[in-house]
Amino acid sequence: MKVGDQVVYLQDGTKGTIVEIQGNLYHIIWEDHFSSWEFEERLKIQEAYP
Repeated sequence: MKVGDQVVYLQDGTKGTIVEIQGNLYHIIWEDHFSSWEFEERLKIQEAYP
């Protein structure tokens, strides 16, 4: 995962964008404009539509 990737939070399906990375923590801006730091294992890359 890298800055700018679109991700999905596995626990509830919320979508967001990675804006910063520090070690194994990812700073995410969520679709509701909330932000949080999350561990990689809680995230997955959002699949692009063809």
